[in-house]
Amino acid sequence: MTGTTRQLAEFAAGLTYDKLPAGIAARTKLLILDIAGIMVRARHDAESTASLVSAVERLGQVAGNCSVLGDGRGYTPMAAALVNGSLAHSLDFDDTHAEASLHSSAPIVPAVLAAAEMTDASGKDVITACVVGYEIQIRLAQALVPTAHYDRGYHPTATCGVMAAAAAAGKILGLDADGIESALGIALSQAAGSMQFLADGAWTKRSHVGQAAQNGLTCATMAAEGFKGPKEAIEGKWGFLHSLSPNADLDKAAADLGEYWETMALGVKPYPSCRYTHAAMDAIRQLAGEHGIAADDVDSATIGVPETGWKIVGNSDAEKQNPKSIVDGQFSMPFCAAVVLRTGNMVWDDYKTHLTDADTLALAKRVSTVVDPDAEAAFPDNMAGKATIRMKSGETYEAFVEIPKGEPANFMSQAEFRAKFDGLCAPYLSEAGMERFSCALLNLEEANSLRSVLALSHGDA
Repeated sequence: MTGTTRQLAEFAAGLTYDKLPAGIAARTKLLILDIAGIMVRARHDAESTASLVSAVERLGQVAGNCSVLGDGRGYTPMAAALVNGSLAHSLDFDDTHAEASLHSSAPIVPAVLAAAEMTDASGKDVITACVVGYEIQIRLAQALVPTAHYDRGYHPTATCGVMAAAAAAGKILGLDADGIESALGIALSQAAGSMQFLADGAWTKRSHVGQAAQNGLTCATMAAEGFKGPKEAIEGKWGFLHSLSPNADLDKAAADLGEYWETMALGVKPYPSCRYTHAAMDAIRQLAGEHGIAADDVDSATIGVPETGWKIVGNSDAEKQNPKSIVDGQFSMPFCAAVVLRTGNMVWDDYKTHLTDADTLALAKRVSTVVDPDAEAAFPDNMAGKATIRMKSGETYEAFVEIPKGEPANFMSQAEFRAKFDGLCAPYLSEAGMERFSCALLNLEEANSLRSVLALSHGDA
């Protein structure tokens, strides 16, 4: 019987653009458009970007032939993957998979883009490689059992991301099954990413996703040059699953591979915060629309989320009600709820405004977060949420949202993707520039070379 690692390697090596089922390529292009807009904005606006780029400069990783989106300079392939990967996750606005409890595009797309510029790959090659990465990463996260993996302090976007990035980059580099199997074996030693950033709002959640992209690219390149990684990297005695989870489910690591497409189960974010906050934010917007709720009239609110989500965005009220930084805010259910109550929505620029707004912060202190039985019952299929709002007048309003906006069953339209993309890129690209870049991404299969497409992210200069 073929081992799990070998199954994943053979799937990756054997997949071609022409073998993609209907709808997969179109969905992948939307995901690439989404992450591209995030990277452009984060290159200019994320507070962690300047120090990251300075470090890359100091390490001599500029003046290369690869692109960082929103940046006209050339970077080395490793630096481009690192910076783009960090940018992709810096706004916490990137796509998610509910059951796997992770982000997919952030570590995968940057590794693929760098590999594509190394090889002058086509748009079809890029789409296919991204799908390879999505299908492997998501299955590995499901096999780890996300809650157990989180409880050990790991961030699955990074741990599973480096394995997926290695396979996806290896696909672009033209590796056969043996080569991708070796790339996965090398990547095994790079699988890391600690949740300790939650303790103090550190920036490492962003960087270790970038490092997953960088390391995945490096591992694939080493394999391409003949460097040998261990076999059975996934299922082995000291392999990925046994090392990173106390109760991993090996059967899920390659389940229905090539038959069921996890790519189509990815959700996208309408709000720049942890996905576990979104259903409740939808519920608040619903209640505000139905009852004309004004923030000044709110006495208190209770937000219900699944237990896994509560550990990340709700534990504890004393901490989450007092965000000090953007990272704190991204993972604070009380803060996100307060912003939506005050503005009716939440966009990236709200962090700059509301983290120092006395009224928003006072309202956040009146928002508590609990584990809700209904949300827990819906998990892990959906990251559901409940909002219970008590008014100063005595009325209480409640709404439960099982499927937040952006999930496959409640997906965003292409027009909504464009609106999100334009909102992110507008400060740095002209209207004509946004149109050219977005159209190139939405027609990526027509591109003979990726380099000209990525150049459109630099603006009109």
